[in-house]
Amino acid sequence: MKVLIVGGTGLTGATTARHLQQQGHDVTLMSRSRPASPALAEFPFIAANYIEDDVSEEQLTGFDWLVFAAGADIRMLPEGEDPEAFFTRANTEAIPRFFARARAAGIRRAAYLGTYYPQVVPERIESSPYLKSRHLADQAIREMSAEDFVVCSINAPFILGVFPGVFDAHLAALVQYVAGKIEGLPLVAPAGGVLHITAQSLAEALEGALLRGESAKAYLVGDEYFTWKDYFEEFCRALGEPRSLEVSTEEHPILPDMIMYAGRNAVIDYIPDNAPLDYSTGKVPAAIIDVVNAYS
Repeated sequence: MKVLIVGGTGLTGATTARHLQQQGHDVTLMSRSRPASPALAEFPFIAANYIEDDVSEEQLTGFDWLVFAAGADIRMLPEGEDPEAFFTRANTEAIPRFFARARAAGIRRAAYLGTYYPQVVPERIESSPYLKSRHLADQAIREMSAEDFVVCSINAPFILGVFPGVFDAHLAALVQYVAGKIEGLPLVAPAGGVLHITAQSLAEALEGALLRGESAKAYLVGDEYFTWKDYFEEFCRALGEPRSLEVSTEEHPILPDMIMYAGRNAVIDYIPDNAPLDYSTGKVPAAIIDVVNAYS
């Protein structure tokens, strides 16, 4: 199949591009700027910014499948811009507009990479401009599902992994923090915990959605639950410095309240949707080792 991956230069998009290519698909990347990773240089590339509505129907014509892995989050919030206005423009309005254009261009199946928060803490949707925008975008695009345009969403928890030439600022900071290289920040673990998933498992889940996903369904995916204490201690072991960490209920410097949309110290544990997506699991410990090797 001819597949377009929007957001194909980020960790999940790049991993999905490699995975789909390995499965024999013809993959094209779309992003605001050309990929910095040499490993992505071989892929056809379209420079476009869906938020600014600069993607034409003609550019989308000829693709069979769409993977959308480019929803705007707090990292993209321009300095000084009102969060509600930005997320409304970038997610609530721009994502459904892009999907409507994809449908008009003849794309037949689409997998949308969303976030797990609207499903696991729906009570927080109205109080968070970001969550509200992702929820409304997800709802709108799944309502577009039809016999000739099958759309489903893959809603993921915390994602970790490594792709050559793709830098992940959060994972890099986490490794530096656990290694004791950020001056003035004592090493403690936050209270609570959550499921994690690797970028590779997520790539497989997105392929499963394209192949077998039920039209208009939102799939809640994940691999393994860790308390934050256990998770941080896995990083310590991977660094060759196993230790038992104290747990703090205070705001954490690496997981600040502004990105913990379920609330500080929340415990989010659930049974993920795997069938019919059929993605691999049990990959998180090995991925932590890869992340540590990449960023330490």
